Amino acid sequence: MAGNEQLIADIMGTQQRLQQLFAYDRSDPLFSSHLTLSQFKILMLLARHGNVSGGELAGLLGVGLAALSGMVDRLVQQDLVERTEDLHDRRVRRIGLSRKGTELIGSIMNAGEAKMRALLSRLTAEQLDLVAQATLLMVKAAEEESAR
Repeated sequence: MAGNEQLIADIMGTQQRLQQLFAYDRSDPLFSSHLTLSQFKILMLLARHGNVSGGELAGLLGVGLAALSGMVDRLVQQDLVERTEDLHDRRVRRIGLSRKGTELIGSIMNAGEAKMRALLSRLTAEQLDLVAQATLLMVKAAEEESAR
């Protein structure tokens, strides 16, 4: 088991180094977006859950409606989110990503794609096969972990 622990430590160290190398890429749209962490969380939650009510979004964020309202106001001013009436209850306001918000989150989520593709293109077919197998194993383990 000590051997596995050492391999895990080596993999974690290598992954951390790869993340550091990617983090220094200032062309990443996250660096030019000027979002606060709370605003970024809101956009990520909306990207995952779609249009939600203010109460639902406040619950997902763990904040009160009053605090959420100000954060959403600033995102509306930046044209990153939209408020709409609920089709079934006019008293409820739905919050969702605007087109600009969807594009921003998409660009942030895919920012490393070109860099990763360039790195992968430097590998041989045999190395790519190893990376593909390892990636599939990690996805499987993550799916099993999330199902627990």
